[in-house]
Amino acid sequence: MYLPSADRYTAMPYRRTGRSGLLLPALSLGLWHNFGGDRTPESQGEILRRAFDLGITHFDLANNYGPPPGSAEIAMGRALKTDFAGLRDEIVISTKAGYHMWEGPYGEWGSRKNLRSSLDQSLTRLGLDYVDIFYSHRFDPDTPLEETMGALDTAVRQGKALYAGVSNYSAEQTREAARILNGLGTPLLIHQPRYSMLDRWVEDGLLDVLDELGTGSIAYSPLEQGILSDRYLHGIPEGSRAAGTSPFLSAKAVTPDLVSRLGALNDLARERGQSLAQMALAWVLRGGRVTSAVVGASSVAQLENSVEAVRGLEFGEDELARIAELVEGTGRA
Repeated sequence: MYLPSADRYTAMPYRRTGRSGLLLPALSLGLWHNFGGDRTPESQGEILRRAFDLGITHFDLANNYGPPPGSAEIAMGRALKTDFAGLRDEIVISTKAGYHMWEGPYGEWGSRKNLRSSLDQSLTRLGLDYVDIFYSHRFDPDTPLEETMGALDTAVRQGKALYAGVSNYSAEQTREAARILNGLGTPLLIHQPRYSMLDRWVEDGLLDVLDELGTGSIAYSPLEQGILSDRYLHGIPEGSRAAGTSPFLSAKAVTPDLVSRLGALNDLARERGQSLAQMALAWVLRGGRVTSAVVGASSVAQLENSVEAVRGLEFGEDELARIAELVEGTGRA
């Protein structure tokens, strides 16, 4: 029988989400990869238990996470019924809807029909009466934003979600979404954008808008699908995501120039007493503008390595300048 670590809340920093009352751990565990049908329940449970013992109280999901779609929520639901039974009030569960989930015209995007159906299905897979955060996973250019935000508001009013969020929205789309939600009486709690050293588009307006709105942020892909780790320091290794058929990372992205820059970043990380992945996570969390960063984990060892990042979140001005020089031209929007 699993007994959580008694000191699980002593090392992980917790940050306030915008102007809300909700605190999130500096690192959250994402179930995008590694929690599908191709992994054993035993290995998944081991990672989830260790995450909680390390102070990770937030588990980030979406209806289509797997593969196959839906299987990550099933895995989390299994943990909630077994290892985490009796711990629901110590855990934050988030899920999303908007990307393709089922066939036909109602299986994706941002209609009220899709979002409400998706949330009900997610709750069934999770075995829950409510999730803590429900996101619109992407902006729908063909559905009035009032309809999409109205569906999030309805989910909160029905008690099926405690908070509303958006993901992959531009700065102006986020501002308008917040305006609509505020008018309905449901604040926009959080935005989940892609953000890393190599993809800094959020710095061109979105973070300023979130500060203005009092909305939190949680960065996904802070390691750029593993590029900002030690896996690609010497090119593309066999068995890596870039070496396969992943739609999220191609071999063309791992250029000789990028490998050279990664090597220099790794040298700086070693000077700081960190791995490259730890420094990349710390960089995203620097200064406190980002509430939390979502990390994935295929093993307990990888998870433990990531969590060590919270021990070194401070950067000197010279370090930030060196990082900016090294990453210039490698993906900033």
